[in-house]
Amino acid sequence: MTTQAKIGITMGDPAGVGAEIICRALAELPHSERASACIFGTLRVLERANKLAGTGLSFAANGAAQVGAVPVVDVAPPQAQPVADGAVSAAAGACSYAYIERAAKAALAGDIDVIVTAPINKEALHAAGHDFAGHTELLAHLTGVKSSFMLLASEKLSTIHVSTHVSLAGAIARATTERELETIKVGHAFMQRLGLATPRIAVAGLNPHSGENGLFGTDEPERIVPAIEAARRAGIDVRGPIPGDTVFLRAVNGEFDLVVAQYHDQGHIPLKLIAFDTTINVSLGLPILRVSVDHGTAFDIAWKGIARHANMSATIAYARRIAAQRPTA
Repeated sequence: MTTQAKIGITMGDPAGVGAEIICRALAELPHSERASACIFGTLRVLERANKLAGTGLSFAANGAAQVGAVPVVDVAPPQAQPVADGAVSAAAGACSYAYIERAAKAALAGDIDVIVTAPINKEALHAAGHDFAGHTELLAHLTGVKSSFMLLASEKLSTIHVSTHVSLAGAIARATTERELETIKVGHAFMQRLGLATPRIAVAGLNPHSGENGLFGTDEPERIVPAIEAARRAGIDVRGPIPGDTVFLRAVNGEFDLVVAQYHDQGHIPLKLIAFDTTINVSLGLPILRVSVDHGTAFDIAWKGIARHANMSATIAYARRIAAQRPTA
């Protein structure tokens, strides 16, 4: 790849809103900054989205750097079958995988600093033979790591999850002392990277009222508290476990910089309630950095020219912030 881009944007499921929201978000950037982002997708699909959205972008094929143009690594569809707008298909899932795979290789090679991902459809991904629960798990596979972490960020609240795309029973089983401690450490390191010397971290309880001294479960004293104590011995400013029905409010009010959520919905619900259009999904624990919009493919409005791009704009801005703070070797 010949581009000097620092941010790689994957187009997501071509049947969804990804191409349109990417075009709309990039059109808002100054001409001088568009070449700092490179799209991994299918050029003809991007050109169609550009026309639909009336964004007036120009594209530079093969990832070439060109003033005022957006570099594109044109990834040919892996399957010959056409992709229908707003519909689940194996063909679309194969495209989604191919875009992510190319971007991951570029990130591992150091050609880009951060990957920004447009939404994919898990059913389409599975139909194409790629059995991953989502982007985070797929990128863990492509980069050769066994575990990763999801962090959701917004202006007022950030959460990192002990577990994500597993059943509630699976989430309870996964809340081991080792996983709790690693989640705290990974979240602490990322917040430091964002400029907080001593991040204030709160750990949410797993059970109602954090177990109420054993009345509603003993997971907190047996598994979560030992992790918190170990993190404190390592010099991390962490408190908890704090009941899930109050910890997020306390964080929003400024008491904490980051909340460790025990499972998917515990962390997602408060974020989507207060910042539905601007929440950013960050994958941690990988050898590369990845951020994403925190919404789906929106098949019901795809290719109708009405998709909102606020979340993509916020995600690109966040990615640029991370890229600017990337440690140098």
